[in-house]
Amino acid sequence: MDLPVAPPAFDATTGSGRRRRADLGADIGAGCGLVVLELIALVVVLGLWFLSGFDLDPAESAAPDPLWNYVAAVGGVGAFAGVAAAVAARAGAVVTVVGQAVVVGLVCAVVFGGVALQSHQDQRCREMPAATGCTGSGRGGSPLR
Repeated sequence: MDLPVAPPAFDATTGSGRRRRADLGADIGAGCGLVVLELIALVVVLGLWFLSGFDLDPAESAAPDPLWNYVAAVGGVGAFAGVAAAVAARAGAVVTVVGQAVVVGLVCAVVFGGVALQSHQDQRCREMPAATGCTGSGRGGSPLR
């Protein structure tokens, strides 16, 4: 037995499909959670680079590691944020998309700044190998040697 089905009273959507949008509470929660996790990852990566320049031996002079590997790790966080923004855009989660776009912008600034800093350091070590931070042991020097 088939029961009659009433047509919808009013449908203001345009296009062939129904317009979907993520629940606002879940959108805000996912957006804030992702931003916090990505900022923690950035702090850990850059903190590890910062701590690589410390040595507890007062007679030893320590220079930080080259930035290339750390810049690659930060770029990975940025790639994750870009994928998360694309998935959130597909789901209609506007708050998450905006949050991930801000993280991608921050990561781009950190990556470009890190590449410029390390390129400058490498050029300085090529021109004057005895400069501060240019050691032959591989630590703090140019990875191109």
